[in-house]
Amino acid sequence: MKVRVLGIDPGSETLGWGIVEGDSLKYHLVEYGTIKSNRRDKFSKRLLRIFDGVADIIWKFEPKILSIEETFYAVNVEVALKLGQVRGIVMLAGEKAGLEIAEYPPRLVKQTIVGYGNAEKQQVQEMVRILLKLKEKPEPHDAADALALAICHLHVSNLKKLK
Repeated sequence: MKVRVLGIDPGSETLGWGIVEGDSLKYHLVEYGTIKSNRRDKFSKRLLRIFDGVADIIWKFEPKILSIEETFYAVNVEVALKLGQVRGIVMLAGEKAGLEIAEYPPRLVKQTIVGYGNAEKQQVQEMVRILLKLKEKPEPHDAADALALAICHLHVSNLKKLK
């Protein structure tokens, strides 16, 4: 069954997003990009910009599923807390729009896309380029990571159906 998936790589300064449509065997790029926030703005204002930006993407492209990166352990507690707040805002936008929400750990995404859970960002970009049959690597890496999350969902959800 063909489905449209919005992948989100959360970030408080640069949030990557990408939309892929298809199933686990055949899919194609719809669109990708970033939502940038001014780091000099109050954090609450940056969260509002992210929420509005994600809501606009959902409204414009009408995905059915939101695939987002799970929280990972960060050495810097403040960074981890801010990332958690960004994830919450993104998931709120998805829930408000009635999307199915899927969360994936970074290692699983890399394993699914590259075949190696500790892959570098450049390797993920290159495999996303190959899988989506793009002429150039998607830039910046935040958007490539978001596309990887969308592709990962298509593959993992199909495996769950086979069980």
